[in-house]
Amino acid sequence: MKNLLLILAVVVFQLGFSQNSQIKIVESKKIELTSELSKDKIESYNKQFLKFVTALKASDKQAISALISDKVKDVVTDNVIQKLSGGISFDRQTEVYKSGYQKLLDNETYPAIQYKYVGDQSVPPRDIITVIFENDGKILGVMPEYSK
Repeated sequence: MKNLLLILAVVVFQLGFSQNSQIKIVESKKIELTSELSKDKIESYNKQFLKFVTALKASDKQAISALISDKVKDVVTDNVIQKLSGGISFDRQTEVYKSGYQKLLDNETYPAIQYKYVGDQSVPPRDIITVIFENDGKILGVMPEYSK
């Protein structure tokens, strides 16, 4: 009986790989944002993000520390700051693409803004920077996504 099951498993395995399937793995830049943020909140959070980008460009660790949430200060190391500064283009200007609220793993909902680079006419934009904020404006997370 065991031999029969083993042979059947091998045959099914071979059949699975012999099929001409057209499976494509596509990276999705779609992050589900619920409801829109008000213009006042977008302006307020945008100012915080611009300060963060300026501090990142200057490698000002004190300013970065003042702008990020206490929840992430332990994990934001010099290495993380260096990788993040390499992931954001300081030469290109950003603009708000989408805004809303994002539910995170802790089941809390936080304000989020997705930025695109000015001049990117693609839909969805080729390069997006998603920034998650706390309600007080502190930055909880920054995730640049670039096309390959």
